[in-house]
Amino acid sequence: MSNNYWEDEDDDLDTESSVDGGDLVKKLRKAKRADEKRIKELTEQLETYSKAQREQTVKSVLDKKGVNPKAARLILKDLDDVNEESVSNWLEDNSDLFGLQTQNAPQVDADIAALRQQDILTQGAITPDRAENMELRLNNASSTEEILDLLRSQQ
Repeated sequence: MSNNYWEDEDDDLDTESSVDGGDLVKKLRKAKRADEKRIKELTEQLETYSKAQREQTVKSVLDKKGVNPKAARLILKDLDDVNEESVSNWLEDNSDLFGLQTQNAPQVDADIAALRQQDILTQGAITPDRAENMELRLNNASSTEEILDLLRSQQ
């Protein structure tokens, strides 16, 4: 014998609710598919806008730095987070690829020029020991001819 304790009336209610529930499930599935489709469209739009923004940021930095715009392809492949600072840092790190002079290079050139000027000045300069020797020779000069010879030798 079976141990079923439900009544026949309950069977009718379950059948009716399952028919209504089936229709409701179909509506929910349809709404879910519509939502998923809309999410996919919005995600694609976001990716398109993000890509355009990344490209524009890289292009503007390259224009400011005077770098060939073809470098954008390399930068976009290498960098995940694109902003002006990250692009500038990437350019500094890879400046040798493009023949760029970094901001330090003009400073180095200026330092070299300053050192050359100092070298030119110190080559003909009178050092303390030469000054003492000069003073001694000037004090020991007995004629104006010796003083003039001393002056001509310093030029």
